[in-house]
Amino acid sequence: MAYLAQNSTSLPAPVRIGLIGSGWMGAFHAESIARRVPDAVLAAIADPNLESAGALAATLGTAKVTASAEDILADPEIDAVIIASPARFHAALTTQAAAAGKHVFCEKPAAQGLDELDAALAAVEAAGVHFQIGFNRRYAADFQAAKQDLTAGLAGQPQLLRSLTRDPGNGSIPNAARVPAWTIFLETLIHDFDTLNWFNEGAEPVEVYAVADALVEPDLRDQGFLDTAVVTIRYSNGAIAVAEANFSALYGYDVRGEVFGSKGMVQAGRATETAARRYTADGLTADTPRLNVELFRDAYTDELADFTAVVRSRRDGTPPPSGDFALTPGAADARRALAVALACIESVKQGAPVAVPAAAKARV
Repeated sequence: MAYLAQNSTSLPAPVRIGLIGSGWMGAFHAESIARRVPDAVLAAIADPNLESAGALAATLGTAKVTASAEDILADPEIDAVIIASPARFHAALTTQAAAAGKHVFCEKPAAQGLDELDAALAAVEAAGVHFQIGFNRRYAADFQAAKQDLTAGLAGQPQLLRSLTRDPGNGSIPNAARVPAWTIFLETLIHDFDTLNWFNEGAEPVEVYAVADALVEPDLRDQGFLDTAVVTIRYSNGAIAVAEANFSALYGYDVRGEVFGSKGMVQAGRATETAARRYTADGLTADTPRLNVELFRDAYTDELADFTAVVRSRRDGTPPPSGDFALTPGAADARRALAVALACIESVKQGAPVAVPAAAKARV
């Protein structure tokens, strides 16, 4: 029997994505693109650590490996990049990628200061490329369900909000002395700040008061290390939010969000891996997730699928993804969350409430 002829021209070309940074998060994003996002292809990997990049490429079947991000940015076959390098390089790489006409998915934070972020976002705007920041919680099913309820007005006017991140641990933090300063705000709580901003859509964060300490690793307190923090945020609509973080939850990875309003309350997140429970003579037990890629596996994949869909729509002129509420975290969201994080740093330094820089320069 002969094969039936098919019209292959009707099949759109996959979005070709280059990865910059092959560390923990970059490697997981690479796996998602290569194995779980059907409309995308992992076209190349760049990392100064060629051994790391080469091993990842071999595992995923990627032919192009380089020590220089410039090679990826100069490659005419690549449509977009994932920036998963150390945070201090994010703004510069975003600027360079935009100048090269590449769409950008950037891990958080998008920059380490508002001035450098504004410069990077100006480059994105001038080039007309798509920019997405890696706020993956928006793609978790329970957080999306909560957002759907909030959009429908189920909770009424937001009055009290809460978001928390408790990283799994065993009572100590490996390599804590090498953790960059202010990580708890710039790389951990920044997720909570975006969640609160997203849940309280239409309002701007105007003031923060942050308290932080080294309670897990107290011997590092004098070096400026912080592993525990609580932040109070006031919003322009009068709502008050609390965000908290700790780097060592013995029971597992715990991420939750909540909005209490004039009509009721909406919650998202869970501390258990599944709904299964064990009732024995030893008591009640349940499995808990121990890694971010366990708790948010689907969310990490779905944010890249969304990124791919938007890039394809721009490249091919097809309709962009749509929904009942704003999902894709973009430039304005990146700036708003970073502004809160930076205000928290100032609040800790001053030991007092600090105004959040206005979002006037934020771009959509």
